[in-house]
Amino acid sequence: MTSQKTSPIATVAFVTMGCAKNEVDSDHMATRLAANGYEIEEDPESADAVVVNTCSFIQAATEESIEAILEVADFDSVASGRAKLIVAGCMPARYGDALAEELPEVSSFVACGAEKDIVATLDDLFGIERLVGSGTELVTGLTAGRVSAYVKISDGCDRFCAYCTIPYIRGRYHSYALDDIRLEVERVVSEGAHEIVLIAQDTGRWGADFEEPSNLAALLANLAEDWPDVWFRVMYIQPEGVTDELIDTVSTHENICNYFDIPFQHANQRILKSMNRKGSSDEYRALIDRIRARIPNATLRTTLIAGYPGETEEDFEELCDFVEESELDYIGVFAYSREEGTRAYSLEGQLDDDEKASRAQTLRDLADAVCAPRIQARIGTSMDVLVCGCEEDGQLYGRAMCQAPDVDGVTYIPYGKPGDIVTVTISDVLLYEMEGSVEP
Repeated sequence: MTSQKTSPIATVAFVTMGCAKNEVDSDHMATRLAANGYEIEEDPESADAVVVNTCSFIQAATEESIEAILEVADFDSVASGRAKLIVAGCMPARYGDALAEELPEVSSFVACGAEKDIVATLDDLFGIERLVGSGTELVTGLTAGRVSAYVKISDGCDRFCAYCTIPYIRGRYHSYALDDIRLEVERVVSEGAHEIVLIAQDTGRWGADFEEPSNLAALLANLAEDWPDVWFRVMYIQPEGVTDELIDTVSTHENICNYFDIPFQHANQRILKSMNRKGSSDEYRALIDRIRARIPNATLRTTLIAGYPGETEEDFEELCDFVEESELDYIGVFAYSREEGTRAYSLEGQLDDDEKASRAQTLRDLADAVCAPRIQARIGTSMDVLVCGCEEDGQLYGRAMCQAPDVDGVTYIPYGKPGDIVTVTISDVLLYEMEGSVEP
């Protein structure tokens, strides 16, 4: 006697905009839906419901999310009323009820923090009734085969940087419990992940809000020791979060990537104060020196904002000098985006868009000129590379510990299969991409 497969309630596809934190939220929504009778569909045009998980951190991200929503709304399935369109994430959190008037094509809105209710939301749309309290479970297997996985360790932010919308979108800072983080790591490792990338708006604050405070160093040590064959990487550590204890923890665990992603945002002390941030070019250089004194081969990434209100030519020159002198490995540059609802929106000294774009491009060009030689200096060194997959032409690629997912380029390699860690010699580079070979 053969068992019959139960038909799904409906098929659901996800379109995810923005950062890795949104990817995690989409994965969690998908796993809850899969555990409760829905089938996850890869092709949005074929699905019975499409969830667009939006980003609204800056205006450009909002515009991209709106374009994605309207594109889905134009699908024959959605336009005809056969399929449901759900908008989730940052846009509903930031703009609230106003979205319903602007986007009548949308069947339902799910704001940040309400992702756990996605099953109830779709059940309501499809007329499904369940027992109270059901529909919240996660399920393993949905992301099987992924060699690298993001794991959120907290949400929200209490910093209220003058240019930033995150506290208004994501709410106040709250750390996730250690046991919950461990369960998530265990889940994705069981599905094949060989690298865990810990993310949050402010990873360096993890544990400070507990009744019995803890810290990021303790979390990393706990995870690294219990999963010794898995790489661990941390992103988005604010400068104050890079403690001596954290540096020592990274340096003493071989499976923690010697990688520090520290968003400085600027180098001029007056501009930083206006941003409601602490620090100065001298303090940041001292922090870089402190890291490199303990971990000489550490990889350092930062993000910088060009064209902030009140930024004079002298302030911008100081920022450029900082980039030239600080020996950073990777630098992301953004032109300041004037966002309604933030304190910086009403500041005097707003620069026009052309000037902001010009300064940002100047800084990007300078960053490439500074960082490219540091990448080139890796030629001849031996590196372990996590095999990630193949290009369309069959070329294998992976990432070394000095390359974070999505932002730092990849390493092309001659052998291996996804999930393997292979040792190669870096034989060539092309800006941020590297090529590995095997010594004869």
